Amino acid sequence: MKNILFAVVLLLFLKSSGQNANEEFDGKKWEAPYSLDTLKGWDVERFLIPISFAPSIPYKGVEDIRFTPGWAKKTTNEYWSYAFLWYLDGTPTFDDKTIENNLKAYYTGLIKVNSDSSKIAGKLFPVTTSIKPRTTEKGDLKTFDGSVHMLDYMSKEPITLNVVIHIRSCAGKDKTFVFHEISPMPYSDDVWKRIHQFWVNFKCNKE
Repeated sequence: MKNILFAVVLLLFLKSSGQNANEEFDGKKWEAPYSLDTLKGWDVERFLIPISFAPSIPYKGVEDIRFTPGWAKKTTNEYWSYAFLWYLDGTPTFDDKTIENNLKAYYTGLIKVNSDSSKIAGKLFPVTTSIKPRTTEKGDLKTFDGSVHMLDYMSKEPITLNVVIHIRSCAGKDKTFVFHEISPMPYSDDVWKRIHQFWVNFKCNKE
């Protein structure tokens, strides 16, 4: 996931960004029109949608990521634990099958761009996803949970990521917010509280 921004260059940015059409998108300098916390020790990355490594995902917008401090440390409960927001143009609809297809395309592409195919050929297997609706949380249009089973391109071993997805719209904005909470840890682990706090504190407008 990290260090994939090198592949996201020379793309046109959405009108709401305030960036001129022919400028290169700079995720570090981009000022989000919403409020999503940035915390000490948590890495932040932003890049454009359509996503360079998953072009079949049919949206336009920005992906805004928050990595736990231990995201790449396998010995911690923060390994592969992170969150990302899709800030999307318009009001696309989401159901369990749509999310399954999006996540399958996303992680298939992510593995490809972060791996040497000659070194994982014997270990690679298709990404599988399973998503279902759950009780809609306060402020959400819909809430889902499920899993992604895939090859961990860091350890070169299979991994199952648990996921929670929140869909929200905001009054007066022709935008859709899709917030993904990701971790291989069970939902009872306290890492989920830290990840979910980003969504609890989320505000549609920049303060």
